[in-house]
Amino acid sequence: MRIGVIADTHGYFDPRLRELLAGVEVILHAGDVGTQAVLDELGQIAPVRAVRGNVDPPELNLPLSLKLDIEGLKVEMMHILPVPQSEVEDWADRTLEIGGKPPRRSEAFLKTFDDAIGVVVFGHSHQPCLITLGRRLFFNPGSAGKKRFDLPRCCGLLEVVPSHAAASTGGRLETLPAGIASILPLEKHRESLPHRVQLDFEE
Repeated sequence: MRIGVIADTHGYFDPRLRELLAGVEVILHAGDVGTQAVLDELGQIAPVRAVRGNVDPPELNLPLSLKLDIEGLKVEMMHILPVPQSEVEDWADRTLEIGGKPPRRSEAFLKTFDDAIGVVVFGHSHQPCLITLGRRLFFNPGSAGKKRFDLPRCCGLLEVVPSHAAASTGGRLETLPAGIASILPLEKHRESLPHRVQLDFEE
C-alpha cells in the first residue's frame, strides 16, 4: 500500500503533486492546509486524511490529531510535535551514539504516544525529517507550499509492505508490517534531503 504524505501547503496546490502521488491509496496531510481548495485537489488523487495546523481556519473543521490503522500500521498525525523537531533529531543522533537506546531525557516525550504507534506524521517546521526513535518513525514530509526562505519544497511517500518482502536492514525483522519511507522533492534543492528509511514497525 502506497501512502502520500504532505504538510504545510498553506493554500497552494503544486500541480506536480498529481504525478508524484499518482497511485497512492490515501494522502495524509499534517496540517497548515490553508484552504478547502487544496483538500479538493488532493482528493482527486486519493482520499485525504488531514489534521489542523496552527494557521488553518476553523471552517475547515479539521481535528488536531488523528490515529489511523493502515494495513496494520498504526499512524498518529499531528501538526506540531510536543517538543521541537530539532530536539527529537538530536535524541535520534544520540541514540545511534549510545548503542540503540533513546536518551533518558526523551522518555517523557516517547510516553506521549501509544505503544502501538509505528509512525508519527507531523509538519510545521517546513524542514523534512525521517528519523527513528523509540522504535517508531517520525516523518515530516517538509513543506509542499510556496518557497519559504531557503527551505526545500517536498512531499513524502510511505509504502507499507509484507515483512517477507522487505530487505533486512539489521532492524526488527520479527514484526509486522514493514515500510519504506522517502522524501520526494518538488524542485531542485542545493542540500541533500533525508535518506530513504526502510524498517519494520511494531504492530
